[in-house]
Amino acid sequence: MNVLIKVVTLLCSLMMALVIIGCSGARPILYPNAHLKEVGQSTVERDIAECQAMAKAAGATPKDSRAIEAVKRSVTNAGIGAASGAIGGAVVGSAGVGAAIGAVGSAAMSGLQELVSGSSKQPNQVYINFVNRCLKERGYEPVGWE
Repeated sequence: MNVLIKVVTLLCSLMMALVIIGCSGARPILYPNAHLKEVGQSTVERDIAECQAMAKAAGATPKDSRAIEAVKRSVTNAGIGAASGAIGGAVVGSAGVGAAIGAVGSAAMSGLQELVSGSSKQPNQVYINFVNRCLKERGYEPVGWE
């Protein structure tokens, strides 16, 4: 039983990490205008980093609240699944195993739904807008985020 609980904990942790990681690596894509070609890649990287730091200092967070909500939903669904599984498991004499199976199944489905939907891959829109404006003021032309 203890091994099963450890497996459940590990799977839920991995699922939450995947949802969070899905939104952490987004960066602006810049149109290759004359300014970008003139300054070179090292200056581009420095300017992006400075604009991102300014956005964070102003209170814009790169983490999308949707990703945080997705993790909360996964945890909530795992709890609901555990309760449902415990009830079903109690009927057949193994409430603990039923709870573990219900928790894993519910958390996995919730996490996979978030990953497939792609709803948490982009940073917060305020953060994107802030960084884009900063880059435009420096002569770049942001065309999107990846």
